[in-house]
Amino acid sequence: MKNSANETIEWNDFERVELRVGTVVEVHEFPGAKKPAYKIFADFGDGFGIKKSSAQITDLYRPEDLVGKQIIGVLNFAPRQIGKFMSEFLVTGFVQDSGAVVLAIPERKVANGLKLA
Repeated sequence: MKNSANETIEWNDFERVELRVGTVVEVHEFPGAKKPAYKIFADFGDGFGIKKSSAQITDLYRPEDLVGKQIIGVLNFAPRQIGKFMSEFLVTGFVQDSGAVVLAIPERKVANGLKLA
């Protein structure tokens, strides 16, 4: 993996990324994905609503553990077709050496739709 920690960006670059908090309301297995994944539906609050994403987080999370959990998503990437599923946001997390992803989550409950600053 390329280390981009030495590559600087301007504050305006960071502000353009819509990192928002949402609450997972529904999770389904995604058997059509190339790698094990879930279909995640998250409520990002007023102005954003419920958005869907494909997330390769099956190593550490079960669907029933995800419902009700707040996550951080990137909402302003272009939608991406993954098999027969249209992903509308990017679920954020930290990829471990094993490939397992640990979700990036708020430390305490906050209002859906709040922007990471």
